[in-house]
Parts: sequence; structure tokens; C-alpha cells
Amino acid sequence: MIRSNKSVLKFLMALLLALVTVVGCSNINWGRANGEQASITPIPETLFGMHLHRVATTGTFESDRKIKNLSPWPAVPFATWRLMAAYVEWFELEPAQGQWNFEILDKSVALAEENNVEILLPLGLSPRWASARPDERSVYGPGKAAEPENIEDWRNYVRTVANRYKGRIRYYELWNEANWNDFFTGTIEKMLELSREAYQVLKEVDPEIVVVSPSAANLAFKGNQGLIWLDEYLAKGGGDYADVIGYHFYINVHPPERFVPVIRQAREIMAKYGQGDKPLWNTEAGWLGDQPVRSDEQASAFVARGYILNWDAGVSRFYWYSWDNRRTTVPMVEADRATLRPAAIAYGETYKWLVGARMSPCTTNAEKTWTCKLNRDRGYTGWIVWNPERQVTFELPEDWQVRQIRDLNGGNRNWREPKIEIGPSPLLLENTAS
Repeated sequence: MIRSNKSVLKFLMALLLALVTVVGCSNINWGRANGEQASITPIPETLFGMHLHRVATTGTFESDRKIKNLSPWPAVPFATWRLMAAYVEWFELEPAQGQWNFEILDKSVALAEENNVEILLPLGLSPRWASARPDERSVYGPGKAAEPENIEDWRNYVRTVANRYKGRIRYYELWNEANWNDFFTGTIEKMLELSREAYQVLKEVDPEIVVVSPSAANLAFKGNQGLIWLDEYLAKGGGDYADVIGYHFYINVHPPERFVPVIRQAREIMAKYGQGDKPLWNTEAGWLGDQPVRSDEQASAFVARGYILNWDAGVSRFYWYSWDNRRTTVPMVEADRATLRPAAIAYGETYKWLVGARMSPCTTNAEKTWTCKLNRDRGYTGWIVWNPERQVTFELPEDWQVRQIRDLNGGNRNWREPKIEIGPSPLLLENTAS
């Protein structure tokens, strides 16, 4: 009888461990986890997000009126679209109280569905009629960065949008760059109120809606104010009104390796306030600053290393800024907004390299060469390698059995040599040849 009870106990413990493992694995896909978990989690296509500005409209801002044609849908794969600066902010949707204009947002949602892409819709930017400070400057015009004077106007806006797109838009972000006065001039307490009210309304409309916290921006030329804001926001309970923590990991003109310590700091702040198990999304980032990239090769390398290192550091979605904004310093398309620049090709190649693969934690050696190991089913193994600072000769470990090398331009070549020259542009070394 004692032996039998022990067997039952053993069985129950094994069953509990299996259940914990299953639950843990299901949560891994929801958030981005650390080393051991990351290595068993296939990289989802939703890691690859994008900002598109003119696929549904040619633009209405004064500076955009010279644009006559819509942008064609991008010829690279991505899985989710953040509708920021896409002419669907609150002041665009409700230009006068109770007068709604959903034409561009309707077109955007239809395009997303047609192309099997999810939408992340940022909420906020008050119409002047609703603004608590209607004459205050903002990047979008007077009054837009202030909170609404009447909280009921905010509730009505959130409810109206959520009801109209119920089942079609599942992801909402509560405000854009709430720590930057160009986008929000209210207090953290006021943002907490807006977040609480929006969260409650969204969940009432559809419990399946996923709410992303207001994003803070880490702008390198403004110090760490984004992290300071995130710390204070979560300290005051902001995590209670979000399923996902959103952040803008801009690193100015620094190499992509700078993403890693900033992301780790954000995750430490999340953990400090009991939010460590929630996903962390980089809801907007790219090359930012008054210095353009020096070459197409540098642009391509920035894109690829950025995505690889965001995933490695614990980010589960990265929305690149942007596709068809020519004022960004890493343009993805030519002036026709259709012809791909090398950076866009690199974006598409990195998608192919990563999506569906399981990536072990990346490592660096004494020469500062980075190595990220990929595994897929049926015995596939690949290694992404680069050196961010210089060209070096890299000796291939014999047990890698490299048979093929891929580059960011989409090229591939068979390989049997024991060494290879590497540099800032990542290469994918594979143990199989196509």
C-alpha cells in the first residue's frame, strides 16, 4: 500500500511537471523568454512589424500634399502593422464631436485583412475640440498632445472604435511616446487615468482584445528619460492596465548592439514591478538622428542585427519605422515607394532566416564576433555570424559542417572551406545546401 501511494505520488508529480511545462511553453510564445526557453521557442512571424503611412491614403498633412499616388503594398513579408502616422489618430477619426470619419481606417483594416496582416492601433492624440489645452503646441498641431478635458469623450472614442472593429482589430496601444512633450503633455497620473479607462472599455467590448501600455521613447540624445518614465509609470500601477509592455527602443545612430543593454534595463524595470512575465514589444524603432547611414551595407546590417538582437534580448515584436517615409535616414524604398532598397531586401531575408527557427542565446568572443545558433526540424542547423567593428577571418568549427552561406542580399553559395571572412553584415552559415 505504501509503495502504491508512492507510485501515485510520483505519477501526480510527473503530471504536474508536464502541465507546468505545457503552460510555460504556451506562455513563451506570448512573451519572449530567456536563454533556455528561447531555444525551444520558434520565432514567430509577428516579430516582424512595420509602419506604413500611405497605402490607404496619400496624406492630409500640409507637408504631404505633393504626394499624389498611394504606396504599393510592400513586397517583403511582415506580419503586423502599427498604424501610427497613418492618418487614423483620434483627431483624424473624430474631427468634430460626434462627427466620425472612418474612411482611411476602414481601408487600412481591409488592406490588412487582404494581406493577412494584424493591426496594432495606437489610441490617443486629442482632437482640438476635446483637448484640455487646445492652444498648446504639439507635433501634430495645437492641442493634440494634451489629454482630453472630459474623460467621457475619451471613453466614447475608445468604445466607438472598439465596437466598430470588434473581431477585426485585436491589438490596441494606449498612447504614443507618452514621455515626450511632442506627443503627450499631461502627467503620469493623467496617463494612468486614461489607461485605466481605455483598458476597461476595451475589455468590456471584447475580452479578447490585447492592450499594449503607453509607449515611452528611449531617445539617445535625450538620455534615459524613457526608462525613467517607464519606471515611474509601473511604480504607480500602470502595469494593471496592460497585457503587453510597449517601448520605443531608439538608439540614435549607435550600432544595433546598443539595443541589448537598453532592452535588459526595461526588462529589469518590468520585473521590479511584477510585470516580468508580460511580453515586451518594441512598438517603434529604426535609425534615428541627423547622421544618415554611410552606405547601403550599413543600413542592411542595422536592420538585420536589430531584429536578431531584439529577439535575443527579450523583445517579441519589433515594428520597424518605417516603410514609405522618405524622411527616415534608412529608406526602405526608392522615391517611387515601390523599388526596394538594400535595407528592405535585408529585412525580407532576415525574416526568412529567423521565422520558424529556434534561436539559442547569442554569444560573442574575444574578437567581438557575434554568433547566434538556429535550429529547425529535420536536423537543420544554422549560425548567424558577424563582427560589428571590422572584417575578420572566422574559423569554422569542424562540427558545424557548414555547406552553404547566405547573405543579406538574398545570395547563397556552397561552402567547404575551413575559414570565412566576416564583417558588420551578418551571414547565415547552414549545414545543408539547397
